[in-house]
Amino acid sequence: MIRLPDIRQKFISIREQVEKKVFDSYLLEYIETPIIDEDKLLILISIMDRLELSFNQMQNYCLSTMLVQIALDTHEHITNTSEVEKERQLTVLAGDYFSGLYYKLLAESKDIKVIKNLAKGIKEVNEHKILVYQKQTGGIEKLMTSIMQIESSLFERLAEYFKVDLWNGILSNLLFFKRLLTEREQFIHTGNSFIFEVLKRDVYPKNELKLADISIELRDQLLMICDSYLDQSKQVIEKGIQQLPYLNDYLEKRISFLISQHQPIAKTFVEEG
Repeated sequence: MIRLPDIRQKFISIREQVEKKVFDSYLLEYIETPIIDEDKLLILISIMDRLELSFNQMQNYCLSTMLVQIALDTHEHITNTSEVEKERQLTVLAGDYFSGLYYKLLAESKDIKVIKNLAKGIKEVNEHKILVYQKQTGGIEKLMTSIMQIESSLFERLAEYFKVDLWNGILSNLLFFKRLLTEREQFIHTGNSFIFEVLKRDVYPKNELKLADISIELRDQLLMICDSYLDQSKQVIEKGIQQLPYLNDYLEKRISFLISQHQPIAKTFVEEG
């Protein structure tokens, strides 16, 4: 059994293994470099670190889950961009390739139960993606629920498998918070964001202007709606952290840094005024 006493060492070692799997030199000539969400990887390692798993088992579960997450993210990239046909085809194949690596790893582990749980998570993610990308969420609350499920279903099903459901409230809200924060920053700096586009349609169904062309008043209203959900999730995260029986310093510091990045627009108005 390999033992790495420090959570940082485990994180670095497993991240390197993920990179070896996904940074294929040929694919990287034609597609954007796959993004390895280090926060999701750290969460996975943190959940498993207190379980009776060997390092090899932990690494296999983390690799499998991150590969399927990267595959889902790669396929999502096709929806969000207009690429030339060859690049598009390679992006599809890249996503399928990462999925294939995921299935190979799990097949080698012969762990049927974890395969079933992750398959359930994949199904949930794809169902909610269909609702969001076809803009059929049916209102702001359902939109936000779908975003939360897209970001967290895979990890919730894994936590369910390991019987550490206590993580789920923090998991779903933390990953939801991070996604909303990313979309918010993109909207502020570029005027565009797919999530904000869907939000605009839900809030102002008769406004046919492109997101980048809406008035400052409408822009600020959308930001304030986003901020209200960020604030709600922040409260759940802060309360949940206190209830966890254990939380390593590495993850705790990362969570604290992440939630400190949110600067609500209402607060910005007061400071600027």
